[in-house]
Amino acid sequence: MALSQRLDLRQSQSLVMTPQLQQAIKLLQLSNLELSDFVEQELEQNPLLERDETDPEPMIAADAPNGVEASTVIEDKPTTALDGEQSFGGDDADAWQATAGSEGEGAIDYAGDADAWKTPSTRTGDDDMPGLEETLRQDITLREHLVGQLNCDIEEPAERMIGLFLIDLVDDAGYLTADLSEVAETLGAESAAVEAVLARLQRFDPVGIFARNLAECLAIQLKEQQRFDPCMEKLIANLPLLASREIGALMRICGVDAEDLSQMVGEIKALNPKPGLAFDGVPAQPVVPDILMRVQQGGGWVIELNNDTLPRVLVNTRYYSKISRGPAGKLDRDYLSEKLQSANWLVKSLHQRATTILKVATEIVRQQEAFFAFGVSHLRPLILRDIAEAIGMHESTVSRVTTNKYMTTPRGLFELKYFFTSAIPAANGAASHSAEAVKFRIKTLIDAEGVNGVLSDDRIVEILHEDGVDIARRTVAKYREAMRIPSSVLRRRDKSLGM
Repeated sequence: MALSQRLDLRQSQSLVMTPQLQQAIKLLQLSNLELSDFVEQELEQNPLLERDETDPEPMIAADAPNGVEASTVIEDKPTTALDGEQSFGGDDADAWQATAGSEGEGAIDYAGDADAWKTPSTRTGDDDMPGLEETLRQDITLREHLVGQLNCDIEEPAERMIGLFLIDLVDDAGYLTADLSEVAETLGAESAAVEAVLARLQRFDPVGIFARNLAECLAIQLKEQQRFDPCMEKLIANLPLLASREIGALMRICGVDAEDLSQMVGEIKALNPKPGLAFDGVPAQPVVPDILMRVQQGGGWVIELNNDTLPRVLVNTRYYSKISRGPAGKLDRDYLSEKLQSANWLVKSLHQRATTILKVATEIVRQQEAFFAFGVSHLRPLILRDIAEAIGMHESTVSRVTTNKYMTTPRGLFELKYFFTSAIPAANGAASHSAEAVKFRIKTLIDAEGVNGVLSDDRIVEILHEDGVDIARRTVAKYREAMRIPSSVLRRRDKSLGM
């Protein structure tokens, strides 16, 4: 076959995503914290963007009588950015209004009283002394807490060196993570000396620190409470049997009856298996809702965006007009035009993101009205396609919008993904049941069990069938395990021990 060159014309279709479109899609799936970081970067990079410090008006969905007629209402306000519904018309820069230009118009508000910042300091004494805000107590780390006790309790330099070395080997839970023989070899010390220092360190606060395993950690705490008698010592030595609920074997090993064993297990449950976690803990970051939902007087729901999570930016076109009319070169004008286009698109994308979130949340409330009125047992099956078809959007858009977005409701704080659950068919041909509602029903049945009335998975299936839920035994077991509920055999043993 001979090789030759030739020209062909072919027609084809392809989807080309512009950088602006990619940015708009990216903004949809960002959480409020990620969005704030992104906008901060844009404010640093784009001289035409500035923060909007005015109090925004809430972006609210229309009243939803009985949760049915909910629809998004957004009014155009040309001078307000997100939640500023900023309108865009033409390229006329004079149409834009900047509330705080870069030329320094207006006064800066220092906590409501600028003059208060100009008054002399009321601090008395030496100017080098720290202010009150600099003397606030700081949380200390676990290592600092242990080193402080070491300095007070151990004076011998060699023992203190061993103690410092062992402190650095303690993990976040408070356990010693090294072999003592290796420590002795590394430090060139006698193993007996290292063990003696460890014995002194194990008396430090918090109780149970420097343990090498769970049994030793519990034993240290029981000794502190003077409850480490021979029976308890045997129980601690057989923790695997306790984990598997081998009640008969434990009673024989410890030489106690069921009542005494139940009391001993209760004492163990009151101990702290990870004493080191009281320090160095990262404070839990509260989830800030993106959507606020409240009951409307007269029935229905009011849904609005949380203004605290919406970054508000303005385009300073006054600065753009001033530079454009000046003796700027072509490169400068091209740069400013590019930044103006980028700023306009960012404000538009932020507004579109807010509008889309509100629209999706409103439809979710409409679809799950029974849940908000009556609880989890009335949660209905819902998939992304149901919302997408109702609001005229693609499923992928709904998926991005519901990722890492939270809504506070009269029933608590929920991620939008929570309201999407698979369907379980009904036994009598009626409407399907939500998987989340069935899980709630299973947990309710198990929580109501008595000591002599533990339900097996088969019995739970029978009860659900009587309630009109067509579910298999393996599905019940899967849901139970997902909720970390032990089997009926283990639950029966736990109840016999009073656990």
